[in-house]
Amino acid sequence: MSHSVAGEPPSAGRRAAPLTTAVYSAAEWDLLVSLPGRVLVATAAPGPGRPERGVRAGLAGLDAVAAGRASDSDLVRAVVAAIYARHDGTSPPTERLADPVDLLATCRAASRVLGRRADPADSAAYRQWVQSVAARVCRAVPGPGERRVDQHATPADRRFLDRLGAALGLG
Repeated sequence: MSHSVAGEPPSAGRRAAPLTTAVYSAAEWDLLVSLPGRVLVATAAPGPGRPERGVRAGLAGLDAVAAGRASDSDLVRAVVAAIYARHDGTSPPTERLADPVDLLATCRAASRVLGRRADPADSAAYRQWVQSVAARVCRAVPGPGERRVDQHATPADRRFLDRLGAALGLG
């Protein structure tokens, strides 16, 4: 019997190793695998009207990424597995990761790739999952010793989430 990434038996009808990656070029796959982390970093970074986030916000984002392991989407599960399998230690400079203009352009590029290559259900699941990472970071409650901010999204957070959703083709 095969096992899922989390070590549990796969649900009925789920493949342990989805074949979804074969339809993407290496550059396209790298784009899809790196986007959730970039969204987490950019959402946690302070910006105009957006507070600096604490450790709990980062952990909430990581938890949202990990939640993709339980997705019904083969694509989302494959991306999460690839994220956890990466150990190359390379990453773009933090400034680029947190740049919202660059992030939104990357989201639009990922949406175009998904539109060309992905099953519509997988495409929708991936895009919704990526936006859920940002939403969970915005809603994270600060931990002890971290600056308290309203646990509801600020108006600037809502604008950021709206722009992210539009770039992902969700709104």
